[in-house]
Amino acid sequence: MSGLLLLIPIALFLASLGLIAFFWTVKSGQYEDPKGASWRILVDDDRDDQIPGTENPTPSKAEE
Repeated sequence: MSGLLLLIPIALFLASLGLIAFFWTVKSGQYEDPKGASWRILVDDDRDDQIPGTENPTPSKAEE
């Protein structure tokens, strides 16, 4: 029983820490563009024109 007196506050502290971290990531915009992030994994870095919804005003090195 005395172990619960130690484990319950530790569990509540860790849960609140995780909740604070989650709200911080939401506030900083980590979840704004999940579709774009999934496309950036599959596309080369120098070819941003392949990602749907993005526009590259300067031509890439392959187009020059």
